[in-house]
Amino acid sequence: MRLIIMGPPGAGKGTQAKFIAERFGIPAISTGDIFRANVSQGTPLGVQAKSFMDQGLYVPDEVTNLMVRDRIDEKDAEHGFLLDGYPRTLAQVEELDGMIKFTGHKLDAVIVLTVDQDEIVDRLHRRAVEEGRDDDTPDVIRKRQEVYLEQTEPLIAVYKERGLVLEIDGLGEVTEVTVRIFAGLASVSES
Repeated sequence: MRLIIMGPPGAGKGTQAKFIAERFGIPAISTGDIFRANVSQGTPLGVQAKSFMDQGLYVPDEVTNLMVRDRIDEKDAEHGFLLDGYPRTLAQVEELDGMIKFTGHKLDAVIVLTVDQDEIVDRLHRRAVEEGRDDDTPDVIRKRQEVYLEQTEPLIAVYKERGLVLEIDGLGEVTEVTVRIFAGLASVSES
């Protein structure tokens, strides 16, 4: 399976990615993890990425694309992968299309975790209080949700046109959400 998981901050993408990856025997690939690995290993791409990250800037698409390409070319991703945090722009969607097409495969599904914004704000604010993170106020959390929607809505629309989107209710117990995801993916693998 070649999958993407999307959802607003706090929707549970990281948690669900672990279960999906385990179920299908594929790596869960997070762009945040890729950035940290390249930076800590001092790779040429990591050095480039760090110069932007240190300034509080987004890592440009060219650098991000190369890091993702390198990662999905690794042996453990030969039979599939789950991307979390990529693509984030329409240009990255096109780049990912090229990467997958080059391997002779196709994208199987885009899992979109849908959640009630107020519930997510409450969830993230509780987590921030528990972890002593003063900067995660409800207003800041709402702003991040708005930015996510602005940036991600066009991507979801592209994947909907292609018939790849699996909208999954992301609220409820972790296991309930996992069951919904697996049921949705079962229908994809049957078609």
